[in-house]
Amino acid sequence: MTQPILIMGATSGIGKLAVEEAASRNLPVRAFARGAAKIEGMDGLEPFVGDALKPEDVAGALKDVRAVIYALGIKERLAMLWEEETLFSNSTKILLDEMPNAGVDRLVVVTGFGAGRSRSAMSSLEKIGHKAILGKPYADKDRQEKMIIDSDLRWTIARPVILTNGPRVESYKVLRNPEAWRNGLISRASVAKYLIDAVEEDLDVQGDVVLTR
Repeated sequence: MTQPILIMGATSGIGKLAVEEAASRNLPVRAFARGAAKIEGMDGLEPFVGDALKPEDVAGALKDVRAVIYALGIKERLAMLWEEETLFSNSTKILLDEMPNAGVDRLVVVTGFGAGRSRSAMSSLEKIGHKAILGKPYADKDRQEKMIIDSDLRWTIARPVILTNGPRVESYKVLRNPEAWRNGLISRASVAKYLIDAVEEDLDVQGDVVLTR
């Protein structure tokens, strides 16, 4: 039997849709989240209740998986304008420490347009607005991306542009050349499709891409 894909952040947003995308392809999935017990009704799905900030939970979730999709997110709140964010970097450090111990080397991570070196593709106006509203979370995504890039894993960083709740489409664009990077719109369902494709087809290993419609 094929080993499962571990999806972290499996109960909401892109992570939840990635679970559904994998299930639609009859791929086994281990769905990791603090609220994973609520997930039910899908063949090949193994809910795994855990906290991404607890090394013992992450180590348990990594047993006998073939790849990890990291799709953790935060709830938008007013305090994120001034509070330091550390979820992304702290949880990624734990994951990067535990993956080699489990013999897992494939990691696909969702960050966002404006993180890491994609910030240089923004216009001056976009940079000002982005920093004012999302400066703290994206500073942590910057730290997260650097840790991933510096690791020995077979990683892929996927940066979606502005997210919508629109339908999954086949015609979205994977922008691999930094000169082509630009802002735009993309549905969460289309991002989920790319994440599963990246695991199944081994896409963009050691690559950072921008996803747009």
